[in-house]
Amino acid sequence: MIGEREVQAYKQDGVIVVPDVLDSRTLARMRQVVAELVAGAAGTTEHTDVYDLEPGHTPADPRVRRIKAPHKVHAVFDEVVRSPEVIAILKALLGPGLRLHGSKLNMKSAHYGSPVEWHQDWAFYPHTNDDVLAIGVLLDDTDLSNGPMLVSPGTHTGPVWNHHGPDGRFAGLIDPDEIRAEIDRAIPCMGRAGSMSFHHVRALHGSALNTSDRPRNLLLYEVAASDAWPLMGVKDFDEFDSRLLAGGSVVEPRLTAAPVRMPLPPPLRSGSIYETQSIATKSYFNRAA
Repeated sequence: MIGEREVQAYKQDGVIVVPDVLDSRTLARMRQVVAELVAGAAGTTEHTDVYDLEPGHTPADPRVRRIKAPHKVHAVFDEVVRSPEVIAILKALLGPGLRLHGSKLNMKSAHYGSPVEWHQDWAFYPHTNDDVLAIGVLLDDTDLSNGPMLVSPGTHTGPVWNHHGPDGRFAGLIDPDEIRAEIDRAIPCMGRAGSMSFHHVRALHGSALNTSDRPRNLLLYEVAASDAWPLMGVKDFDEFDSRLLAGGSVVEPRLTAAPVRMPLPPPLRSGSIYETQSIATKSYFNRAA
């Protein structure tokens, strides 16, 4: 679904958007599952292993800002990342061996969908090499009004910024004063529902509050070359290999030179990027009331 021009654009900018990867039937099925999951959140009042809740959530008015690990929650999310169309794009960008690192569904509901402060994914899960990326599946038509993901092109070849707070603990975000020039040249990942973005693990990105009257749900998959091993370790090798998307088992990690900062000591509040970033004393994006 992509050619050499898109591959070179990814290498140069660290981000591309591929239109209309999902067909209408799959998109409709995913939206139905998402609606059912949100409705199911009425049964909880606190964050769970599945739900990360928006401020203001109540059982009568369920507000979900993230579905955690959706590929484990419903089969349709696992099927999409293993589809021939997606695998073909991933092989063009990362090579023949592929492993799913994780997934999440960030939900920006109309009028209040929470922002995500500027960060690099690499700060959260450094590997032995940086052939790692995130897929952003647009489940809704996305434009400037409903909080698209913003990516600063070319930052995937630069430094890893400090994501720690004044207390020395990992905070999951960068002081915006340190990256003003990069923020100013960030580009939005927009398109019709069913399109997908692909951004490098070291690319600087964030997204604003959704102030529109339309939702902006973004399904994210983190995918690594199969010879990229997480520096925080592998606790269960069988589970690790169960996430292979293409190629065979690898026990010789490929080591390449890349700047690394470990996400340690851990944050006082964890569970999702929203919780980790919530202790920040400085932020760039406006917050929900």
